[in-house]
Amino acid sequence: MALGSAAAPGQRRRRAWAVVAGVVLAGISLGLASAWLALRNPWSSAPSVTAGAWRTSLLAGSADADPHTRARVALGGLLALSRDETLYFVAERDDDGAPLRSRCSYHVEGQPPLARWWSVTAYADDFFLFDHPAQRYSLNSGTARLDAARRFALVTGPAPADAVTHWLPTPGDRGLMLVLRLYNPDPALVAAPATLVPPSIRRTGDCAP
Repeated sequence: MALGSAAAPGQRRRRAWAVVAGVVLAGISLGLASAWLALRNPWSSAPSVTAGAWRTSLLAGSADADPHTRARVALGGLLALSRDETLYFVAERDDDGAPLRSRCSYHVEGQPPLARWWSVTAYADDFFLFDHPAQRYSLNSGTARLDAARRFALVTGPAPADAVTHWLPTPGDRGLMLVLRLYNPDPALVAAPATLVPPSIRRTGDCAP
């Protein structure tokens, strides 16, 4: 009887330590997960400005960038060059404010931005290009066909009925991110990124099942 009564407090202590260890591990896991998500998202806390549905960081590529921003750049690899060399605008929502989804079709249209060279690239929500046999990942100033009004256009999602339209396939059902890169942008745009004339992003039709 004495042995049993001595064992009970020991078991209670072990259970208490197990609970404490579980709480600590859960806290560490949540902390690491939130830190990882924050680093993977280049816009989570860095100061930024918007132009339509597009947003650009004011610190990416800057000598004034804080350690967190530098870590995001190192992990994402999307915002690596200095602002004098390149401006990066990212869109994760359409013009109506709805999150972009890969299974939906979007019509993106605008005037060529003031830069020596520019491109619009479609990324999945893991910051990687979409895997598709067509290997059509972006539209740029060299491949864009301008209309009579000197505007470019592209569509994302399922293949469009109009074969003339530039198409960026985005298979699957996941988040979609569009990145507008401006290489050697106009100095006035570097000084005031919010003055960008933003390409429109409009969902067309129903989303694929």
